[in-house]
Amino acid sequence: MKNRLKELREAHGISQEELASALEVSRQTIGSLENGRYNPSILLAFRIAKYFKLTIEDIFLYEENLV
Repeated sequence: MKNRLKELREAHGISQEELASALEVSRQTIGSLENGRYNPSILLAFRIAKYFKLTIEDIFLYEENLV
């Protein structure tokens, strides 16, 4: 799953540490999310969306692999 987290965070002028603190997660979690190595729980996805005042779909881009 791709996401716009890094783009949004940088547009708001905040560091990974600041975002992590606001969301009550580690900076490593933010880095892993931004690099696509980790998919958030639904609760974390909602917290991120609420923080940026967007919908989950505005941040997380679902791409279905069609076989």
